Amino acid sequence: MMINTHILVPMTEANQNFSKVARLVEENGLAVIMKNNKPRYMVMNFSEYDEIQAARQKMFAAAADNVISENMEALRELAK
Repeated sequence: MMINTHILVPMTEANQNFSKVARLVEENGLAVIMKNNKPRYMVMNFSEYDEIQAARQKMFAAAADNVISENMEALRELAK
């Protein structure tokens, strides 16, 4: 996965200067906070998070519908 190095913030710096993290989110859409030199947390605009959650919900619903349709005969048998 490619990560824009301009959005990386060490944990210590994020802790001492959270306004920098907020500014990065405003400018780039997200910021990644590093802990022990590894990406650990992602801060993003809440509206974008809401969109991601809605997309995940749609995917989950589609998968559930698929499982039900593939197993309808067995489910009908179990319902007897």
